[in-house]
Amino acid sequence: MGRKSLYLLIVGIFIAYYIYIPLPDNTEEPWRMMWLTTQLNTAEKLAAFVELLGLHHIMDSLMFALSIYEVPPTSDENVTVTETKFNNILVRVYVPKRKSEALRRGLFYIHGGGWCLGSAASRYYDLLSRWTADRLDAVVISTNYRLAPKYHFPIQFEDVYNSLRWFLRKNVLAKYGVNPERIGISGDSAGGNLAAAVTQQLLDDPDVKIKLKIQALIYPALQPLDVDSPSYQENSHFPFLSKSLMVRFWSEYFTTDRSLEKAMLSRQHVPVESSHLFKFVNWSSLLPERFIKGYVYSNPNYGSSELAKKYPGFLDVRAAPLLADDNRLHGLPLTYVVTCQYDVLRDDGLMYVTRLRNTGVQVTHNHVENGFHGVFSFPELKIHHRLINQYIEWLKENL
Repeated sequence: MGRKSLYLLIVGIFIAYYIYIPLPDNTEEPWRMMWLTTQLNTAEKLAAFVELLGLHHIMDSLMFALSIYEVPPTSDENVTVTETKFNNILVRVYVPKRKSEALRRGLFYIHGGGWCLGSAASRYYDLLSRWTADRLDAVVISTNYRLAPKYHFPIQFEDVYNSLRWFLRKNVLAKYGVNPERIGISGDSAGGNLAAAVTQQLLDDPDVKIKLKIQALIYPALQPLDVDSPSYQENSHFPFLSKSLMVRFWSEYFTTDRSLEKAMLSRQHVPVESSHLFKFVNWSSLLPERFIKGYVYSNPNYGSSELAKKYPGFLDVRAAPLLADDNRLHGLPLTYVVTCQYDVLRDDGLMYVTRLRNTGVQVTHNHVENGFHGVFSFPELKIHHRLINQYIEWLKENL
């Protein structure tokens, strides 16, 4: 074997080693999954390296990389797409072109991205909004909101809430031909968090007379108190969303001070005076037995009060909807929850399903045994289209 052939063989082995990622046996299209994972891992590592050099914050670098996937608000043969502002928040509006004699459904959608990344202009969210508007014959509002690390909680929550309240005004609904009795809210990941949070907030808002008919939460992040549940342990290094990255997202939501992130990873961020909140996120009593799988619940290691005083947001129900008490949950609308087996956030969704059902809320739970976090953002995969179809069919039946 010549020297050139040997070098090529070595390079090939290193490339194969870098690309190959062990995946569960029930993974669909594993090689395509590996290729997508390689692209994401490369971007994340490069962004982390740039941050290590002190050049740019990791989230700023990732957002720059994601910006290449943004598309303009272009109408097509089925849907008219425009951009406007709802209470100074930039939104995209998707309206079916076919004539409708009746008022249409309305769906308010909130993109994910760990409160740091993403945009309504993303190609993936643009596609989802188009498909939903066309197939559901609905007006879809896809909202933006200001992002970390430049902005922290409660800015993201307030932007979404103010945008939603604007949409729910009678004159705005009339402008877009939306039936005020058929309005829903939806979001994925951090967007699912914001959807759950603003839906709870609406219950206590006397100025909003129009209420939501449904909420559809796609692998939502719902609490930062316990990041050591079985799903966090099982999927701590799983592609697309590792435990360390999710904790970084949570921490960035509240502050750029990395001491909060370190305390969260060591389970020492909650002070003893807030210990009563753990009953709302105690997975040993809220998870179905098959998801516990022999894991043993251990009491948290309480930290000092300093972090909670500096960054009280991580104990705020507006940031952690699972911390709502049962009286608050009882008034929530018909709910659809998607959870994925291979997702650190799986148990957040499962616990919310249990708590909602315990308070009498009607919940449809779609658990995807071979699903993973972010699957709604990968139209290259067959599983993506199957889940989108199930999501839209549920909306057709219930909204």
